[in-house]
Amino acid sequence: MKYTKIRNTDIQPVSRIGLGSWAIGGWLWGGTSEHDAINTILAALERGVNLIDTAPVYGMGKAEEIIGQALAIYGRREDVIIATKVGLEWDGNKIFRNSSKKRILKEIDESLKRLGTDYIDIYQVHWPDASTPIGKTADVMHELYKNGKIRAIGASNYSPQQMDKFREYSPLHTSQPPFNLFEQGAVFDVLPYCHTYGITTLTYGTLCRGLLSGRMKSDTEFKGDDIRKIDPKFQEPNYSKYLNAVEKLNEFTQGKYDKGIIYIAVRWVLDHEGVDIALWGARQPEQLEVVNEIMGWELDREAKNTIEKIIKESLPEPIGAEFMAPPEKS
Repeated sequence: MKYTKIRNTDIQPVSRIGLGSWAIGGWLWGGTSEHDAINTILAALERGVNLIDTAPVYGMGKAEEIIGQALAIYGRREDVIIATKVGLEWDGNKIFRNSSKKRILKEIDESLKRLGTDYIDIYQVHWPDASTPIGKTADVMHELYKNGKIRAIGASNYSPQQMDKFREYSPLHTSQPPFNLFEQGAVFDVLPYCHTYGITTLTYGTLCRGLLSGRMKSDTEFKGDDIRKIDPKFQEPNYSKYLNAVEKLNEFTQGKYDKGIIYIAVRWVLDHEGVDIALWGARQPEQLEVVNEIMGWELDREAKNTIEKIIKESLPEPIGAEFMAPPEKS
């Protein structure tokens, strides 16, 4: 495993691959198995993945609770970097943004209890909230930082303009945008902004909700509340186009590196300028078996150019991750 650090903090070493826990929470992923989820977290830690990214809304507290159980078994809290989030409120299955001071102070105490810890390493505002001035959100985050409840302040899904406003009131240590071979929007704004201002990036969606795992087929079924049932990429005629792109990418990477697309998909993110940490969602231990084989090598320039050419030819009108944005509070 390769490691980095969270700039302008004392948080290090931090693995360049982080375990994303959205699927572990079950919500929008067709349910979960607590036993498998705990074993997945422990397997990640054993492989040197020491950053675990989560959020209260993942399973409405379920993911944080499972992580807390796994940490209790693991026993070495100081060796684990917990990155969780704040600023989403739910009423049943209705989710909306709320980054008010009252909401943040309520959420952090609930997250600490579920996680079984007295501090959070990286605390991130999950989505910008138009109903709350960014300065007010930044002020309360800064207070939590100064009193030691959190070790770093982050913003997820924020634009450079929103991060600029946030930084008028508080330090900003991390940013978490979506970024993968099929969703490259961050390369035009968030990644260069963070690189310029020394903000550490934790990019999410590395495997594009499984599309880049190489396991998806035309007849793959998504059950229950699985988010892929509403993801435009998984709807025809788009789905066939994306599967075709995956097939072509896989053919190239097998011939060039004798590796499947999952290796190249993660490696491409890690090799991209401006990316510090790539978050990789998993909910079964065997999904992490390839982690160590992704480290210790890089894509060469010729490979990167060929990969980009395949994507541009296969997907002339790529679809972004905008569909995931929760509504503002009315």
